[in-house]
Amino acid sequence: MDITIGVKHVNREITLESNQSAEDVLAAVRTSAQEGTALVLEDEKGRQVVVPADSLGYVEIGSTGQRRVGFGLV
Repeated sequence: MDITIGVKHVNREITLESNQSAEDVLAAVRTSAQEGTALVLEDEKGRQVVVPADSLGYVEIGSTGQRRVGFGLV
């Protein structure tokens, strides 16, 4: 799962790949926004990314498909 997080007043986005489902990520974002708590997500290597709720600009939840490697078109 590709996740992109936009942070207010910061030019760069936070991007990570996570093993969490889209539903789990969406639930964490909703809880963070509603309760004003920090958004905590875990990447595929087990590292945690923490973003304060008041700094969240947007969260883009990407595809779960695997990336293709190589030059051939299938």
